[in-house]
Amino acid sequence: MITITPKRKFDVPIQAACINVDVFTGKTLNEIKKLAITEGKENLTLDDAFDLTEDKTLETPNITLTGDFSKVKRIGQGMKTGEIIINGNVGMHTGEKLAGGKIVINGNSDGWTGSEMKKGLIEIHGDAGDYTASPFRGNSAGMKGGLITVDGNVGSNVGCYLQGGTIKIKGSAGRFLGHHMSDGTIYVEKNCASRAGTFMTGGKIIINGTVELLMPTFTIDSIKPKVKVDATQNAQGPFYVFLGDIAERGTGKIFALKTTNPELATYEKYL
Repeated sequence: MITITPKRKFDVPIQAACINVDVFTGKTLNEIKKLAITEGKENLTLDDAFDLTEDKTLETPNITLTGDFSKVKRIGQGMKTGEIIINGNVGMHTGEKLAGGKIVINGNSDGWTGSEMKKGLIEIHGDAGDYTASPFRGNSAGMKGGLITVDGNVGSNVGCYLQGGTIKIKGSAGRFLGHHMSDGTIYVEKNCASRAGTFMTGGKIIINGTVELLMPTFTIDSIKPKVKVDATQNAQGPFYVFLGDIAERGTGKIFALKTTNPELATYEKYL
């Protein structure tokens, strides 16, 4: 196991896509220390910014990061195997294009965590920033598979262009949840801000708390006693089931818990 700790506080972002199990595999500790990173416009090595130690008696996790990594971007980018544990806050694009393995964040994550993720698991034991599991602006290549769990709240535009996989949020979600999603599942244990499912064409959004504003381009379909989140979890209802986004001829579903959204009872007359 390689342990990495910052040597100092970082004032500008560090690009460190080399902090990756696939990249570290087969290299000596000295070779890992020489891997290239950037701090702003400065070209550095890992050893310039971080202390690195190795414990050969521990095979997993493969990499442990301890300290404030909130300015460090692209950790685990494109990783296919192995495990990274981050004991602290972490910067943007963590686990971007993840294709396997596991990343555990014992803190908060910044924007675009899990962007374009394909496989694997990301656990966030804090809050997650805007655009979690979403592509860059102007790009439609959303998360395709895997699982992201968030113990806290998430920001806006989470799960945009989602094409597969599952996002589980134990807290509340910001605006534009699941914008343009076409497949996959988003589960919110608490409340959801306005405009969930805008331009949605498929998949499902499950909201256990209150829905701030349901888009008028969704139509009520039924009331269900429960809904399947994934192979390991069912959410107990009853749930109002809304279909949409009909402006996109979509067949996506928003499940809103009946007991926490009494104002939606006005839709029952259309069933």
